[in-house]
Amino acid sequence: MTTTNALLETALAKIESTPVPTVKKIAVAYSGGLDSTLCIVLAREKYGAEVVPITVDVGQGEGEIAESFAKADVLGITPLLIDARAEFAEEWLTRAIRANSDYEGYPVSTSMTRQLIAAKVAEKALELGCDAVMEGSTGRGNDQYRMHNVFKLFAPQLTVLVPVRDFDLTRTEEMALCEHYGVPVTEIIAGGDDKTLWCRSIASGGIGLDTTLPDDIWMWYVPPHKAPNSPTTITLTFENGLPVALDGTSMPLPDLIAALNEIGGANGIGKIDIFEDGIMDLKSREIYEAPGAKIILAVHRDIESAVLTKQELQFKKLVEQTWASMVYHGEWFHPLRSALDAFIAETQHVVRGTWTVSLYKGTIEIVKRDTPASLFRPEIRSIASSGFNQQLCGPAALIRGLPFEVLALRQQTLAAEG
Repeated sequence: MTTTNALLETALAKIESTPVPTVKKIAVAYSGGLDSTLCIVLAREKYGAEVVPITVDVGQGEGEIAESFAKADVLGITPLLIDARAEFAEEWLTRAIRANSDYEGYPVSTSMTRQLIAAKVAEKALELGCDAVMEGSTGRGNDQYRMHNVFKLFAPQLTVLVPVRDFDLTRTEEMALCEHYGVPVTEIIAGGDDKTLWCRSIASGGIGLDTTLPDDIWMWYVPPHKAPNSPTTITLTFENGLPVALDGTSMPLPDLIAALNEIGGANGIGKIDIFEDGIMDLKSREIYEAPGAKIILAVHRDIESAVLTKQELQFKKLVEQTWASMVYHGEWFHPLRSALDAFIAETQHVVRGTWTVSLYKGTIEIVKRDTPASLFRPEIRSIASSGFNQQLCGPAALIRGLPFEVLALRQQTLAAEG
């Protein structure tokens, strides 16, 4: 028996022996990827239900959408297409930028889109009279939790079906099933590819400790040794904590991010290779590509450092850490996330200005800063200025030192006691 046949028999046995709930009409979150494509087949073969495939466009690009619809033709389905690009950019990415979105080095992206997709699928499922929703998560990853949370918030009465997880299928077993059912597979690297406006996740969960990353897996990123030998200089203009212009040209946020993905990637910027602590507290090596996000967040943080007070910056870092963790863990719609956003938004009114940035072989160097909201005042602070009488600080230093005198007295007392 060949390895493929053995894998197929094992997979079919798992499916056959696993009981499933009785459902009549399933809304399937369909992307055209391996998992969601297999879901369409299993919804028919195992559940015997009517299938309503739903594709949500969150900025994965026309090419990926067209490819998913080509696969749909082979499967004999016509997905409902929901355009959520504007909502993702205006309601989700704006908050992510203002919150300096970062979870262990990852500028949360798929973490957001999975929840947006789940909300749209759940809403449409209710509208169309479905009694179940289905998605293609595995039991080893994060998306099962993110999507389940949202499904249960938006459509708590619907049955949630996750066949890849619930039948305990491995990736190789999925591939064997696809071949058996005649399902088209175009996955180039194990783990697939998830692209949004903000960040591209590559082979999530499929990268080993010493896996070599070939140069041809990148969409925007050019390795530094292949990047230009001279820097590219750009200007980014921010208003209310958001980038609004590139090189003096105003443009919508999606267009600006797309342009920076190309410019930054060409200059060796955007590669993220990290160990990530997932929702299950299990580590995985994750590969991301996010040139635009890296540049925007680097500039945003630098503007904040110039215009926010020390207390605002210190507290905002705590808020940002909680914000990113909540979004990563599937809690976008939690009331606390909205409350955190209220604080963050209050800090952003002064986050404005035009920053000149040099991009060179993977480095982002800020070469000029121009903002009317700056708290940097060298005429007062500089050691070369006479902005205030330094003698006034003598008594202030004496007062600030009093707690340390008290500590010294305590040490003396304890030492005397023995």
